[in-house]
Amino acid sequence: MDGIIHASDRRPGISKAAISASGIHLNSRIIIEDEFLSCRSSIRRFRRGEIIAGAGILVDMFARVHSGVVSASTMLPDGREFIVEIIAKSGLIGELEVLRRQTLNLEYRASSNCELHFFEGRLLRDMYATDPCFREKVFSRALARVSELENRIIANAASTLQARLASTLLRLSAVYGKDSANSGNELTISQNDLAATLPASREKVNQCLRRLRECKIIDGGQGRIRILNRKALEACANGALSVK
Repeated sequence: MDGIIHASDRRPGISKAAISASGIHLNSRIIIEDEFLSCRSSIRRFRRGEIIAGAGILVDMFARVHSGVVSASTMLPDGREFIVEIIAKSGLIGELEVLRRQTLNLEYRASSNCELHFFEGRLLRDMYATDPCFREKVFSRALARVSELENRIIANAASTLQARLASTLLRLSAVYGKDSANSGNELTISQNDLAATLPASREKVNQCLRRLRECKIIDGGQGRIRILNRKALEACANGALSVK
């Protein structure tokens, strides 16, 4: 979304025409199994840690996560990073900004090696204007995101760090579980990103993780977490269990 995207034609016999939009070039047509079947698209792969799009950028494009995980973050008043959302396979990036013709208000970064498919904004606006079912789906997505963020803010104000961490691990489990190749019990997330998701200091998050590992509720290290005892983790999230 920021920078230049290069892609090759996935279908033989189709001429390649470059379309320039805010420094972004599209030159392929591909077919994908979702709402944007047969739509013009370009593909770009990002390595873990790479910036996909920065806040404040106005581009008439949106993206679909084809593989990997993307984080959407902002900066808190005290200078800490706050990861607002973790976007997994099939998730969309920038669709609301495209519909509203607004600049991006979050920074998007690859939390793992990932592949994104980029689409022209007019495709989304055309579908939104002509397809009531698609319009309802976009509206429902937006409501779900707002509701989830509100619930997180409320929970953060009333819960201990241990409960917040357990809730976050369960929420990320549901996100990762959307990928058929992942059972949801294997999470790939750095300690920095986990701390920014809560948000909390890395040192305190590490202490909580160590206690959960000692009680055999989770396992793993170096950016990987494995859920061993989901019921115990749910009890921690609900405040019914406190691990010392």
